Amino acid sequence: MNYVNIILPFVGGLGMFIYGMQIMAQGLENAAGNRMKSLLEVLTKNKFFGVLLGALITAVIQSSSATTVMVVGFVNAGIMNLNQAMGVIMGANIGTTVTGWLVSSVEWAKFLSPANLAPLAIIIGVVIMLTGTRRSTKDISSIIIGFGLLFVGITTMSSAVSPLQQSEGFRNMFVVLGGNPFLGIVAGALVTAIIQSSSASVGILQSLAAAGLVPFNAAIYIIMGQNIGTCVTAMLSSVGAKRNAKTAAIMHLLFNIIGTIIFSVLAIVFFQVIRPDMGSGIISQTQISAVHTAFNICTTVLLFPVSDLIIKLAKKIGRVEEEEQNDDSKVLLDERMLETPGLALQTTLSEVSRMGHIVEDTLEKSRNVMFTKDFQDIMEIKEMEDKVDRLCGGITEYVIKISTLSISEKEHEEVAGLLQILSDMERISDYCENVSEFAETLYERKAEFSEIGKAQMKEMIDVCIKSYHCALLAFESQDSEMAMKVIEEETKADDLEVQLRSDHMQRMANGQCATDPGIVFLDALVCMERISDHARNIAEELLTESK
Repeated sequence: MNYVNIILPFVGGLGMFIYGMQIMAQGLENAAGNRMKSLLEVLTKNKFFGVLLGALITAVIQSSSATTVMVVGFVNAGIMNLNQAMGVIMGANIGTTVTGWLVSSVEWAKFLSPANLAPLAIIIGVVIMLTGTRRSTKDISSIIIGFGLLFVGITTMSSAVSPLQQSEGFRNMFVVLGGNPFLGIVAGALVTAIIQSSSASVGILQSLAAAGLVPFNAAIYIIMGQNIGTCVTAMLSSVGAKRNAKTAAIMHLLFNIIGTIIFSVLAIVFFQVIRPDMGSGIISQTQISAVHTAFNICTTVLLFPVSDLIIKLAKKIGRVEEEEQNDDSKVLLDERMLETPGLALQTTLSEVSRMGHIVEDTLEKSRNVMFTKDFQDIMEIKEMEDKVDRLCGGITEYVIKISTLSISEKEHEEVAGLLQILSDMERISDYCENVSEFAETLYERKAEFSEIGKAQMKEMIDVCIKSYHCALLAFESQDSEMAMKVIEEETKADDLEVQLRSDHMQRMANGQCATDPGIVFLDALVCMERISDHARNIAEELLTESK
């Protein structure tokens, strides 16, 4: 038997299978667009919703490894806690079974025969790609072409291994794997760890099953091993991450190991005591899909009630406390998220919101500093402005990386808007620092605003802070009505600045206000009015995006 003629087509088919799976997943993800981003809101609910979310995301991107890598990234960024991560991890194991059902559909839906459907899907996808002009059309073509390539790949693998039906040595190898659960689990884990895709690993098993080579018991143990092997990607991803993120990867590994141990014991009892004849029977592609799905669903149902204990064990192994103190000037965005641009953009929105609240706190700290001239407040404002500068730089760099990825036209517009909003928030923080410098000037020159000057400045500050507060609320809720309120407040600030400037000039002309505090007053008026201008910029950007 010429093994070269078997191995080369098999490897080529595997490559086509993985490539088809990836471009189909990318097309699905792009087509999902903003709907993918809104899924993150579910994470604020509970662990059960996390399971549903994990299953849904994995079904779309067709890789439990990719989902778990994202979870590690979320935990590392402080966006997700370990309890939420546990739910998503459990759901990811269920979602990854979708690819297996696609492959086995050739058995339970004869009209989906790869010989007929794959070439048809590829040519339809190519025609759509060549004739379509919109981005959404290109995404649809990627889904169809990927689907076709996936089927071509699995057909190529199945055809390549069909001569092995005559190989006694190959058949005996599977008999050994079926008779020795440990070897079967290790084999499944090793193959999956090497190619870093449980979906592709299951596809390989199904191609061998299509050739009538895989006994039922061997398939069961290999499938269980595949669930352990898929943890390798997340474990590698956690290298260099914080302990919390490493703990998330450990949770994934523990969950799959515990599930494998439990069901391996049940399988051994079943095949050796209850139905030994069934173990030696040949398994079909559809049966592999059913077993894979049943194993993952049953594991989740069984371990869901004790998932808190798994989290505690993982934390003990990872030597981590759940509540780790984060430096709020550190950008909580993870490179792992860039694998899924839609979700990366959502995490960026959350981070911009966090920066926006720091700016809001800085504004509040600036509210009275010109009147109190408190040195501690002056220094804190400057420190907060430094934090905003660091956050703005890091988030901007991350947003630019997102802009280079394969994202929709709508998301490109959103990225451009985010960059503008980041700039406006950072400029507001700069003006807060200017206010602290005005306070220093007043302190050094032992100057004070007049009583009427204090009252008028407080009125101006209140209007400008309110305009930014409304802008931040509008950004977080994407509320057009709130954005319109920002514009109203900014118009009020413009009118007030003109009036107060005129009144102040009159007081200075009448000798009611000293020169030093008078100059500071005028500079502060300009500063506050500019703050309201930038708040309006944020609101107008939101209104533009909502059209």
